[in-house]
Amino acid sequence: MADRPLSPHLQIWKWGPHMLTSILHRATGDGLALVGLGVLVWWLYALAGGPGAYEKFNSLATTPFGYIVMIGLSWALFSHLMSGIRHLVMDIGAGFELDTNRNWSVASPLIGILLTAGFWALILYR
Repeated sequence: MADRPLSPHLQIWKWGPHMLTSILHRATGDGLALVGLGVLVWWLYALAGGPGAYEKFNSLATTPFGYIVMIGLSWALFSHLMSGIRHLVMDIGAGFELDTNRNWSVASPLIGILLTAGFWALILYR
């Protein structure tokens, strides 16, 4: 085997909020792509299928499990959006300072939770 340097791995890097936010960004994007696309296609099929098909979709979407899925999808959307804005700011060259990066990494998921709570409060209490 050649004497070449090995790439740093998990025992070298210290975990921080920026790593968690990056992983969460990927996971929420995948969840939106897989689960969100399935729910969207089902909803569009129910709209095109007439009142009976839409009533079946609506009855399943308003069960406790349906609310969990819909709240989870909206949380994934808002968290992914906040993390995407964080990445956009970093792409223009700002926010690389350690304290700024750490603060935005902590704030992104928290703002996503607050936006989700506000969104569902608006839907349920309107």
